[in-house]
Amino acid sequence: MSYKNHLSSAESLVTPYEQTRAGFVALALEKNRKATPYVEEAKALKSLTRKAEKPLQLLNIPEIRSSVLTAAGVSDKALNHLTEEDKTEAIRNLIKNFLEPAGKDFIDELIYRFLLTRGDTMGGSMRNLAGLLGERKFSRTLISTLRVQGKRYSWLHSKSKKWIEYSEDDADIELHLKGLNWITHGEHRTLIYNLIVPLVRKNVDFCLFKSEPEEMIFGNNRNSCHFKHDSYIALGELKAGIDPAGADEHWKTANTALYRIRNAFSLKKLTPKTFFVGAAIEKAMAEEIYEQLLTGILDNAANLTDEDQLVSVSKWLINL
Repeated sequence: MSYKNHLSSAESLVTPYEQTRAGFVALALEKNRKATPYVEEAKALKSLTRKAEKPLQLLNIPEIRSSVLTAAGVSDKALNHLTEEDKTEAIRNLIKNFLEPAGKDFIDELIYRFLLTRGDTMGGSMRNLAGLLGERKFSRTLISTLRVQGKRYSWLHSKSKKWIEYSEDDADIELHLKGLNWITHGEHRTLIYNLIVPLVRKNVDFCLFKSEPEEMIFGNNRNSCHFKHDSYIALGELKAGIDPAGADEHWKTANTALYRIRNAFSLKKLTPKTFFVGAAIEKAMAEEIYEQLLTGILDNAANLTDEDQLVSVSKWLINL
């Protein structure tokens, strides 16, 4: 009953208003940080278009062609499917329908439309921004707990899929983290993020294996530890959205995923541990989560906004 180290009641899981507010502020700051390149690009575009006295002259400035196409609403993906004639036609339509009617303010109109399209592009990447921030926070707490316990670790780079050895300078590795490996009780423990578990046939946020890092082979290689059902020690779900309005839906999704995991493994007569970490936890769902902890359905849970709870769950995972 490791959850009792950081939870005394269902109320312990509820997200305080102050943390909800702090979560929204953190999201806003991150959105602004991610928007900075687009704003700077718009400034550069405005500077390069100053030589054009009339909208049609934009067609004669080749270095801004791709940005003018963006202002015309043509996405980067769509560019690959258009001929040069199609692209020119898109720019002419932009000029005729929007820039010429704007008169002497046509450059401002161009910039507004450029930012509108870029905003749509950014919106797509923002949909899981809370999830990314939550994953990074969880990772940093887990890494810090490993370091405090004096445990050396290696980490899996998300793009290269290569394991990188422990270093004293581990600043920002959570930005590129796909997995962690450490040794507990003389045995390797490997935690992999966002993995499709073959037995469940669904993506699971956290999978902890009693395996060496080299035993994790991505893809459909059946020699990989994730194809060996008895190598799983624990599986967990993370819901990092901070908006209280979506809290109940997030828990329903996670609860369904955890039920699916338990059911799939039970058919193989296996009982790996399951856990849940959430940022927006309201009273009703906190009571449901705590009831599952009391009855042993769920093995551990924590509120992502509570540092003490995160450290406690990290310690529990490390020592499994």
